[in-house]
Order: sequence, then C-alpha cells, then structure tokens
Amino acid sequence: RASGYRGMWQRVPIGPCSFISPFNFPLNLAAHKVAPALAAGCPFVLKPASLTPIGALIIGETLAETDLPKGAFSILPCRGDGARLFTEDDRLKLLSFTGSAEVGWDLKAKAGRKPVVLELGGNAACIVDKDANLEDAVDRIIFGAFYQSGQSCIGVQRVLVHEEVYGDFKDRFVAAVSNLKSGNPHDEDTFIGPMISEKEADRLHGWVKDAEARGANLLAGGNLDGKMLEATVLDNVPEDCDVVQEEAFGPVAVLSRFTDLDAALRSVNKSRYGLQAGIFTRDLYKAMRAWDILDVGGVVVGDVPSWRVDHMPYGGVKDSGLGREGIRWAIEDMTETRLLVIRDAP
Repeated sequence: RASGYRGMWQRVPIGPCSFISPFNFPLNLAAHKVAPALAAGCPFVLKPASLTPIGALIIGETLAETDLPKGAFSILPCRGDGARLFTEDDRLKLLSFTGSAEVGWDLKAKAGRKPVVLELGGNAACIVDKDANLEDAVDRIIFGAFYQSGQSCIGVQRVLVHEEVYGDFKDRFVAAVSNLKSGNPHDEDTFIGPMISEKEADRLHGWVKDAEARGANLLAGGNLDGKMLEATVLDNVPEDCDVVQEEAFGPVAVLSRFTDLDAALRSVNKSRYGLQAGIFTRDLYKAMRAWDILDVGGVVVGDVPSWRVDHMPYGGVKDSGLGREGIRWAIEDMTETRLLVIRDAP
C-alpha cells in the first residue's frame, strides 16, 4: 500500500505561547520557558511573579536589543488575578505555568483546548540508607533542605534514615543546621535569609507549632522573627501533619527512620506530590528499585532531589504537575508535527 509513496515530517511552531513564572528563581525559571520558545520560533507573553519581576524584565531588555521581529515577545508584570488573561485567550496556543498546585490546576481547568504544561509544587523526600557516606549525605541534605531558605519546589522536606544510622545522622545533621547563619542575604556568610512574606513565614511557623503540639520533637530552630524563620528540624512528626503532607516551601526538614527499604519507598509515595526524590545508597539494586517504585518525575541517586540541570527532563506526577521542562522537552511542547507525503510520478 505504501509502495510509490515517501513521507517525511517536520516540527513547526505551535504558535503564540503564554508563560507564567514564579517568585523563587525569577531569572532562571523564566529563562526555562523563554529560551525554548525562541529556539522553536514561538512568540510569547510572559507574566513574571508580581513580587519578583525584575529578572524577567532584564530578559526583556536583552531581547529588545536583538533583531527579533516586533511582537515576538512581551513581558507583562501584573498581579496574580491577571493570570486569567494569560490562560483563557484562544489566540495563545500553549500555557506553561510554574507555581503552586492549587493555582496551576485551576488555570488548566480554564485553559480551554490549548495544551498546558504545569511545573508545580512538591514535598521532596530523601532516603539515607545504612551504607551511605553520612558526612556527604549530611552536607548535601543541608544544602537541599535550606538553600533559598527552603523556598524551592525540589527542596528536601522529608528525610528518611535507616534505623542503624539514624542516631549518628541526626546528631550530625542537627549540629550542622545549628551552625547555619541567618541574616541579610547580601552577607556572603548568610545561608538562611527571609521568606518571601510574613504571611508565608507565619503559615510555616504555624505548621511547626502544630506538629510540636501533636508530639513532634523540635531538634533545631523553630523561632520566627518577621519574615525570618530559623532553619528548623523536627522528628517524631505524625504523618498527617501539614508539615509532612503539604509543601512547606521554607526552611523546615522532617526526619524519620526506617528499617525496610520497600517500606521507606512506600512512605515516600504516600504524598499527593511527586516531583523528585533522592536516595543515598551504594547498592545498585536498591537504587534501581527506587527508580522503579518511586512515583515521582525523577530519582537522584547519591544526591538530593534538589539537583537539576537545564537540559534534563524535569517535571512531576500527581499534584506536582503535567509535562516536562528542559530544552528538548519544552521545544517538543512548543511545536507540532507536520507530515509531508509525496507520491512518485506515474
């Protein structure tokens, strides 16, 4: 049936795209959307977070100095209630949103027929097996839990440590956390800076106090001063506490122990989120089992789930999102396949 015919295909731009980026990495996370759009040939409108628009405006200033055609891009800072215009307009052929799960899924429901890419929240877990290098694991999890003052969707929130090394890990971890300097981010020695708003700091502090009231042990931190929440460590936290179940998005880590790896993997999966997870183990079979079992978008072996590079497929499952970012995967989302069939001359 196909004799005498030949076919080929090309990817063509999907059309004008709508981008909404978050506050926590205002330059980088905007660039994750802008660069693939330029490569794919898609004009775009970008709404940066209303609290941190400057990074996106710098991108806009840079693009304005190029020979891109008029109308190739627009950077439009506005309040969150302006997102409706970026979502519902049928002239926009794709919506890519990075932010909270609640807002993201609501926007998807209103987006109509256009494809939607969602990079949403998480409460990332990290497993520390009994064969792990504890010095390295503590060092990396300190970074993963508290960089950006914990305001990262792949920040380490839950730390599951094998029973045989739990005490040693806990002592090392708490000591390291207690030495973290809080203060002005302009000071190079500062590791913990302010949260984005007093409202968010009050919310997370309330979750910590609720966990304490329900029997959790406060091992480090826990104090609040305006937007400044100390680097905080808890253990013995009931599983249904908000600080375990929801996205903390702040400088709080919850420790727990396990004796069986499969049980630990099931515990990681008992979350409505599924962005990335980390596992410190030297056992290849355990690493591969984690990759097979964990219901997340990515598994990082020998490091924290907070590790990311721009060209990897990045995204989550469950309430953590839909689709993948990363240059190749974003370009695929921003293009469509167009087929050409040629019949041989009779």
